[in-house]
Amino acid sequence: MESDDMRDFAAEARRFLDAHVAKAPDRTALTWGEGDDSMAYFSSLPLEEEREFVQRAREWQRIRHENGFGWITGPVEYGGRGLTPVHDLLYDAIESEYDVADTGVLSVIGLGMIGPTILAHAQPRIKDRWLPAMYRGDAIACQLFSEPGAGSDLASVATRAVREGEDWVLNGQKVWTSVAQHSQIGLALTRTNPEAPKHRGITAFLVPMDAPGVEVRPLRQMTGGADFNEVFLTDVRIPDDHRLGEVDGGWTVALTTLMNERATVGSEGVGPVAAALSPDHLSALMRATWTWDDRALRARLAELLVDVLATEHLNARALRKLRSGVAPGPEMSVSKLMYGQNLTRAAHFVSDVLGPRIIADTGQWGTYAWTELLLATPALRILGGTEEIMKNILAERVLGLPKEPVTAAAKEVRP
Repeated sequence: MESDDMRDFAAEARRFLDAHVAKAPDRTALTWGEGDDSMAYFSSLPLEEEREFVQRAREWQRIRHENGFGWITGPVEYGGRGLTPVHDLLYDAIESEYDVADTGVLSVIGLGMIGPTILAHAQPRIKDRWLPAMYRGDAIACQLFSEPGAGSDLASVATRAVREGEDWVLNGQKVWTSVAQHSQIGLALTRTNPEAPKHRGITAFLVPMDAPGVEVRPLRQMTGGADFNEVFLTDVRIPDDHRLGEVDGGWTVALTTLMNERATVGSEGVGPVAAALSPDHLSALMRATWTWDDRALRARLAELLVDVLATEHLNARALRKLRSGVAPGPEMSVSKLMYGQNLTRAAHFVSDVLGPRIIADTGQWGTYAWTELLLATPALRILGGTEEIMKNILAERVLGLPKEPVTAAAKEVRP
């Protein structure tokens, strides 16, 4: 039963939204051939349009913050509201009914993953400096974790941080860094003790992205956009108060970030991503391409939609736990795994429905546009932890299955 507190909060949220934005069009109603048929998961906007997109996101986040909805669960002393995750979920559900700017460039990594890590591990002056700025929309944060020689094996990071007086000097390279081109700060994992076991010789730092020696280079994706970047750190001097956690204790900081990452990535979301998993959209596509009578394709569609429905119920179970004051268990990890698999299967299913039309633009609405999602699917199975890593975590830590055999080459990287 919904409490008076929740009803009052929902009414306040609606008053705020009604005063600032219009209601969104009905996303559940599909009229084939009408509206934008984009199926982009990653941005492919020209640079100037992308900057305008980011500016709109910042402005809407600032309006949220000024009205008490910028950081609903955050501590009051840092500009938050001090409410529960259930209030946050309720606001997100209400806001989805309105035509607001997409704030993913701020929220997915910065507010969803790095903000909570700063709150948990940063020194007081850094919390005061960055947390209000991030949740007000003034600062965007990126995650400087992956490296060319390490990939998903974060314990093998090679970027070095060497102590020099009250500063640290960082040298190394990071890769696949989302939104680095727009960021003011980055959370970096570095090697500070090469003699220690790999998980125990890592230290985390908050790196100002405008510091001398920081260079961001875009990585062009096959979708046409450049959401990802490689970041070079050359003699970058960082004050010790920008260190997160203890020296050589960065693995704990990384785990905090990754736990929030799994929960963030595990949401199906709205827009093109939701449309890709919509029964109405996929069945309409089959009818428009005269493939509805193909029984084999209809069977595959049914199997896909069953898995999508199961994932939705899994997310609903996690929400029920939150409402009862219980932290979700493995649901978010399973949801993250299913998120990438569902979208990948949807893209491959559509490619079989469309045939050559997915690689040749005939001008037909709702066909060639799926290329953007199909080309994004390899990344969907990697970001937030590869499928192989997620399956190992679930097998070993949730199901209690034996750990996979450790080869001689892998012994050094096991915790």
